[in-house]
Amino acid sequence: MSIVVGVAPAHRSASALHLAAMLARSSGADLVVAAIVPPAWPTTAGGADAEWRGFTRENADSALDHAAAVLGGSIRAEYLLYEAPSARRGLLELAEQRGASLIVVGSAGGGEPGRIALGSASDTLLHASPVPVAIAPAGYRTEEDARVGRVTAAYRGTGASADLVFGAAEVAATVGADLRVASFAVVPRDSGTSGAGFDAEVAIADTWAADVEKHAASVVRQLSELPDAPAVSDVAVGRGETWEDALADIGWQPGELLVVGSSTLGPIARVFLGSHAAKILRHSPVPVVVVPHGLHGRERD
Repeated sequence: MSIVVGVAPAHRSASALHLAAMLARSSGADLVVAAIVPPAWPTTAGGADAEWRGFTRENADSALDHAAAVLGGSIRAEYLLYEAPSARRGLLELAEQRGASLIVVGSAGGGEPGRIALGSASDTLLHASPVPVAIAPAGYRTEEDARVGRVTAAYRGTGASADLVFGAAEVAATVGADLRVASFAVVPRDSGTSGAGFDAEVAIADTWAADVEKHAASVVRQLSELPDAPAVSDVAVGRGETWEDALADIGWQPGELLVVGSSTLGPIARVFLGSHAAKILRHSPVPVVVVPHGLHGRERD
């Protein structure tokens, strides 16, 4: 088993490395730490292209040296420069070549500390990856011996999200963690567009939450019948006037992961974030693993 980790030659962020190390430590996977550089072009008069290639590779080498210093010697890792037209292409090619089960990246530069921000590279990666993609919040750090303590599956009460719970259970079993199933109800105070008012909106959300909890309990019972199923610690519904409030309402542990599914409208073998998943991703206080729609079903087949 291997995990591909992308490091950006342009800056020295350690967030993705800390997340990847925790995942590798928990699962026993090897890391492939890659800095993607553009392919060489034919030399032109004046040597400008050669200078640019040298500058790019020097930055990439420096990024890999930084990665090795962050990870230390306790994690089995390979460090390499990989030529590709884009970071997305390079990470996908490496994942396919190495049979990787996961790609790990960090947030875009300039994002809010403790939150996930997608840049052009990570956004296009999510829309093209046939394997799950883990994204670390900006400034994410772990203890030197940290392991995944709990995996939370974002559940919407639909058949597609039920499949995600089984996929999240596989993640939890792989890293030796408990599983939690969570849903989120967001009711802004000024959301009474139907004319019924805020209290009516809250009552509707409470009814929905009760239905989701009942459906989630049924999925958990099915899950418990599977061999090697992880322990399910809780079925929770977070409520709040904003997505940030709703996610904060259920509480989070150190070393926790949130697993979200792609939209059912997306291509079957690709990650494609639906509106709810995208909002959850942007407001999550913990690393998020985005899995392609239908991945669990394809693995069972």
